[in-house]
Amino acid sequence: MADADARFLRAALTLARRGLGRVWPNPAVGCIITQGSRVVARGWTQPGGRPHAETMALAVAGDGARGATAYITLEPCSHYGHTPPCAEALVTAGIARVVSTIEDPNPRVSGMGFSRLRAAGIEVVTGLMTDEARSLNRGFLTLQGEGRPMVTLKLATSLDGRIATVTGESRWITGEASRRLVHLMRAEHDAILVGAGTVRADDPLLDVRDIGLADASPVRVVADGGLSTPTGSRLVRTAGRIPLWLAHRADAAPARAEALEALGVGLIPCPTEPGGMLDLRGLLGALAARGITRLFCEGGGQMAAALLRLGLVDRLITTTAGKVIGGDGTPCTASLGVMRLADGPEFRLASLRQIGTDTLVEWERP
Repeated sequence: MADADARFLRAALTLARRGLGRVWPNPAVGCIITQGSRVVARGWTQPGGRPHAETMALAVAGDGARGATAYITLEPCSHYGHTPPCAEALVTAGIARVVSTIEDPNPRVSGMGFSRLRAAGIEVVTGLMTDEARSLNRGFLTLQGEGRPMVTLKLATSLDGRIATVTGESRWITGEASRRLVHLMRAEHDAILVGAGTVRADDPLLDVRDIGLADASPVRVVADGGLSTPTGSRLVRTAGRIPLWLAHRADAAPARAEALEALGVGLIPCPTEPGGMLDLRGLLGALAARGITRLFCEGGGQMAAALLRLGLVDRLITTTAGKVIGGDGTPCTASLGVMRLADGPEFRLASLRQIGTDTLVEWERP
């Protein structure tokens, strides 16, 4: 039984991954219903966060759910919202056994889903594959626990840690395979964050393309205190198709704000630090209030340094090309003010692999 439980739950986690970047503010959940060794139904959280995974699977299973086992990657919800609680739906469907991972930390659930199942006489097995479940839904868990989205910082660098030459040329340091993978990473996040300097220098689009997931482009967020993003930029021109939010100071020019809003741009007033820079903790809190659970930061060096200094980077992904640019190139992070090695931000190695001609390394905050 233990081997079968692990196998089906692992498959349910794979299904859940399909929802990453598409289901915020909800968690990405997978559900598999079985009768013995036979899979009766599969489901995963749908775009926008509903229907939930259990609802999808139960609809497919029909009468086949009676007496079956449900493998669910997170505790079923137990509260009435836009849809009835999944715990109640499992009971009504006649599920006999539920195998799951961790409790949902949302105060409206937090153990009550499992309790409802047990009260109905359903056998509930929990605590399996907890590390995998936490990793999958780290964004949702960070939102619930810290009131901010999970932050992934991506750096594409030369061997000596540079992101541009002395003339500012940066396209392309890494190869095509790495760039395609970055588009997949974008698709698995709710929003992308860049600084206004990056927008003015590169005029990026920050969408998802070339991998068949054009409909999965995340919200584009620019930390732009003075609302300096050009109205003719590619970001603004596509704001009607892909959401664009500009985080700005409260004292930004009203006329500028009005012009951008008229072009479909969302504006997020944010608190500032004493020097007038945007308060990044406040910015992340504002994004959390809008339901963002997973944030992908693509630079530049000032933004990367600011997030690292504040200890706000949860995952650090580096793609490194076999090129050397030299000390006159632009470093991947601005100054951190580190005087002792012990004071530098530290990460734990999670994975290392070759992507085309580049090396991709994933690091996690301990």
